[in-house]
Amino acid sequence: MINEELLKILACPFCKSDVVLENGKIVCLKCGRKYPIKDGIPIMLIEEAETDEGKNKK
Repeated sequence: MINEELLKILACPFCKSDVVLENGKIVCLKCGRKYPIKDGIPIMLIEEAETDEGKNKK
C-alpha cells in the first residue's frame, strides 16, 4: 500500500513528528492524528485528520 521509503520521509503536518502505517491510515506517533490514504495516496492535510476521539480536527 504505502512504500516504506515514503513512510520514512513523511511527517505529521500538525506537529512535525514521525508517522507509521496503522490499519490503512498514516498515524502520528506524537499527537495521534490519523491521516487517510485514498487510492494509495496519503492525504496529509490537517483538516482531513482524525483525532483519537474519531472526529475531524478543524
